[in-house]
Amino acid sequence: MPHTRSAKKQLRKSQKRRLHNRAIKKTIKNQVKKVLEVSEKGTLEDLRKEFITAVKKLDVAAAHRIVHPNLAARKKSQLARLLHKKETAGAPRS
Repeated sequence: MPHTRSAKKQLRKSQKRRLHNRAIKKTIKNQVKKVLEVSEKGTLEDLRKEFITAVKKLDVAAAHRIVHPNLAARKKSQLARLLHKKETAGAPRS
């Protein structure tokens, strides 16, 4: 346990930040799961909406360093590939 006033305040701040960061990480994970779920059962338009929402949340979290920027880029790439695959699956090949 901290002894000085500044160390006590720092502990309070870090606990508050930890809870906030965990909540944001949880929303990102839920949004990615939602994209995967919609890709299996939903329409292409719903998939686009969920993809855009997921990308926005990943970008904000990466900008605030809640998640590593490379993790955000990797997740965005995976979801974009999934979206592209679903878009081209319905289109006829020539």
